[in-house]
Amino acid sequence: MKNKIRSLLLNLLFISAAIGQESEFRKLENNAFVVGEKLTFDVKYGFVTAGIAEMAIPKIKKISGRDVYNITFKVNTVPSFDIFYKVRDRYETYLDFEGLFPWRFEQHIREGGYSRDFSAFFDQRRGVAKTTEGSYEIPENVNDIVSAFYLVRTYDFTNLKPGDRFHLENFYKDKVYPLDVVYLGKETISVDAGEFDCIIVEPLVEEGGLFKSEGNIIVWLSDDELKIPVKVKTKVVIGSIDAELTAYEGLAGKLTSKK
Repeated sequence: MKNKIRSLLLNLLFISAAIGQESEFRKLENNAFVVGEKLTFDVKYGFVTAGIAEMAIPKIKKISGRDVYNITFKVNTVPSFDIFYKVRDRYETYLDFEGLFPWRFEQHIREGGYSRDFSAFFDQRRGVAKTTEGSYEIPENVNDIVSAFYLVRTYDFTNLKPGDRFHLENFYKDKVYPLDVVYLGKETISVDAGEFDCIIVEPLVEEGGLFKSEGNIIVWLSDDELKIPVKVKTKVVIGSIDAELTAYEGLAGKLTSKK
């Protein structure tokens, strides 16, 4: 009888601890994106359209008992550019619906003759990243590069001055890197999808960027609640590449920044 009571008490303590852990997860307001959003970009190398990129949120899934946004990012060179430098890159993150932190990240790179496959499960309850290469300690609410981008879309830039920054932490490969996002100002730009008032930011990526060879990245976000990426300029080993918005669907609201 005593053993049964002891076992019952231990089970109750375990359940209580689990519930307590769940309540400790942060909850953030998100009016920037929803399931069904899909953004399409022309990837330009100079005056040549070298590829097509797509950022999408196709569905909600369950990971570790939590609802998560399944977010995908794909970059493919067009057939005419494949003969020069073929790219078939795919990134995927599973972003907590309430807390906007990742539970899983995948990276599948195929660039020229280079390839890399990497995945990480972020055990946000125990503070451990379990990867294809080992297990590593992580801080609370750590990001991968894709989840960090979607998190930044929920930030309020209203009262920022050029040079102000947000600090995030980005896990990649086997360690945590600082990831500061610097606010650079505002600009109105035109792309195939239209003319937009934009916020300009620069993520200071040390590792785990969206291309094999890292370089500085400048991002133009729509100056409204959605903050969709309108243009991305990045320097890679083969020069400068621009990604410009060509189409969008399934947005969370109205693009008030579009003229």
